[in-house]
Amino acid sequence: MESRPWLKNYPPGVPANIDPERYCSLIDFAEESMQKYANLVAFNCMDVEISYKQLDEYSRNFGAYLFSRGLKPGDRIALMMPNLLQYPIAVFGCLRAGLIIVNTNPLYTPREMEYQFVDSGVKGIVIAENFASNLEKVIPNTNIEVIITTSIGELLGPVKGRFVDFVVKYIKRMIPKFNLVNTVRFKDALYQGKKFTLPVFERKREDVIIFQYTGGTTGVSKGTMLTNASLCANVEQIRAVICFKLKEGVETTLSPLPMYHIFAFAVNALAMMSIGARTILIVNARDLKSVSAQYKKYRISLMTGVNTLYKALLNFPGFEKNDFSALKVSVAGGMALQSSVAEQWQKITGNALIEGYGLTETSPVVTLNPLDGTGITGSIGFPLPNTDIKLIDEQGNEVKIGEPGEILVKGPQLMKGYYNKPDETAIAIKDGWLYTGDIGIMDQSGFFKIVDRKKDMILVSGFNVYPNEIEDVITSHPKVLEAAAVGLKDEKCGEVVKAFIVKKVQSLTEDEILKFCKERLTNYKMPRKIEFRDSLPKSPIGKVLRKELKE
Repeated sequence: MESRPWLKNYPPGVPANIDPERYCSLIDFAEESMQKYANLVAFNCMDVEISYKQLDEYSRNFGAYLFSRGLKPGDRIALMMPNLLQYPIAVFGCLRAGLIIVNTNPLYTPREMEYQFVDSGVKGIVIAENFASNLEKVIPNTNIEVIITTSIGELLGPVKGRFVDFVVKYIKRMIPKFNLVNTVRFKDALYQGKKFTLPVFERKREDVIIFQYTGGTTGVSKGTMLTNASLCANVEQIRAVICFKLKEGVETTLSPLPMYHIFAFAVNALAMMSIGARTILIVNARDLKSVSAQYKKYRISLMTGVNTLYKALLNFPGFEKNDFSALKVSVAGGMALQSSVAEQWQKITGNALIEGYGLTETSPVVTLNPLDGTGITGSIGFPLPNTDIKLIDEQGNEVKIGEPGEILVKGPQLMKGYYNKPDETAIAIKDGWLYTGDIGIMDQSGFFKIVDRKKDMILVSGFNVYPNEIEDVITSHPKVLEAAAVGLKDEKCGEVVKAFIVKKVQSLTEDEILKFCKERLTNYKMPRKIEFRDSLPKSPIGKVLRKELKE
């Protein structure tokens, strides 16, 4: 395979290399932004805003409070909340105190919470009270000593905040009763933190600062160890491929994806700070009315999301009537972007929907298409600056251009490894290359395309069938809203394709789907079984869970 053919085709304005060592630590980066853009709005939640100066002050106070409670550098602290103003304050407060952040999905079951807290050795937690009843069930089995609770309305002001909390608690009944001892409210922690001085701890590039849990390329959920070096490098890489299209101090970006997910964390919580952007936090991405409304309230210039979110918005009544004149960048990641969604987004908003690719293990971004929409349909684009990719076959040999192979990644954004799992780390990283478990191809120009996950591949009579291709075909049918494809065991063929479909138009029949697919798919790729459903199981960021469908 030709070495790095993408370099000669980098879009104008994108450098082939960045300085991955520009910052010693993520806090050095954040403090620079907080001071440079002190008087600008940093984050907005439900129309309540905090400035970069307030973020600086509040996070310093929060870090001082945590230090006063006996948490010391290297200790782990879990953050378990949706997109609230409290989240960025907590993140930078924890980092200033030298703590390692364990981002935790608020929708976790008690079993999943306990596994993550015990595995990571969490000593403190900041948790939205909506999920505190689950914490109560497992806390005796953990080492958690410091519990800080918060509510959705806590930082929204005395009037609005009380109203929001009243609705959440008494009308929507979203807060099950709980009984946790020695808890402190988030606001009280901020107030008490004013009394204490937070020492400046030594910051090293190689220090692990975040445990981001993932199923990873192999096995069960693991704590991906992300360092100052890997996160700072990826921020610089994201800036190089996105921020040249944006202006300092004037942009408003939309973050419907939860910040506890590494995609939104890196792009919206970090990279956008580097240009002094105002980031709109959406508490619940499934609240499409709220997401759509932001385009009426603000001149949104950048949005991040996943395929299912973009598709849902395109089908949301009235979305097409919004003002998209300020929109400069729309980025899709986390799962494959369907061509029909990209085409419709371009048609309605006038802005190209750009697909990127990344993993938790790469902090997370690896590739991105050119922002001007000149990428190839279905492509994940070029590798970011300072990033190398190669594709190998089952024997470990590099494949030829145009042939599928497992994607290997090398770059400064790679994780340190999986926490307390040296064997798993050794499987994932060999000779500095991350074995992703994703199957891809590269064309002559250096554009990459994901064919599918290695573990999701369906083997039909010896032929490789990739679910993404099946799903892309089915969802291009005008009567289909969503689709997922999985492999089922079959005595004759080894496996056959089964399609799960959510109808957009109720008159859709199985025969219509089969006829549609027959015109677009070779015989062995055809779905042999079809099941219509009201919905598909999804992760908190909207990624379809094929594993659950298969089970």
